[in-house]
Amino acid sequence: MRTRFRVAAFALAALALAGARLGAQPVRPGVTAPEIDLPVLTGGRVQLSKLRGHPVVVSFWTTWCPSCRTEFPELVRLQEAHGPAGLRVLAVNGRDQELSTKNVKTFLDEVGASFPVALDQRGMARLRYRLVGLPTTVFVDSAGIIQRIHMGAISREELDRGISAILPPR
Repeated sequence: MRTRFRVAAFALAALALAGARLGAQPVRPGVTAPEIDLPVLTGGRVQLSKLRGHPVVVSFWTTWCPSCRTEFPELVRLQEAHGPAGLRVLAVNGRDQELSTKNVKTFLDEVGASFPVALDQRGMARLRYRLVGLPTTVFVDSAGIIQRIHMGAISREELDRGISAILPPR
């Protein structure tokens, strides 16, 4: 009897959680980007909402992901090329801190990244964005609206298309 009660209680809790998630706004182009409020590798915190007024490329990545490592120099290139026009790159590192942030620091030094790297230590940003794989790149315009989402490895051409969707015309 107790086992049936536990199973029923677990099923009800699972349904309640699923219902709450179904009521949440889906993460897709045309909606406001969910907040990211995380500690930064170099100290302090970063909040996506405080970057409003700037177009932002958010990259969800880890050092153990080969595609993430391959595209990271392209993110550095984007920041260097479009930073003067107001572009911000925000890298959200997930799961590396379970191993060591030393791996993250070493990798960032290798590629010369100067943009903030947030540490998603509890996976909250991953959950808010409903990530199903890494890397995932989200292009957010200066009003905080998602314009494009790219899951998986991204080419230079796809990055440039995403940038053109969020940067003001020159």
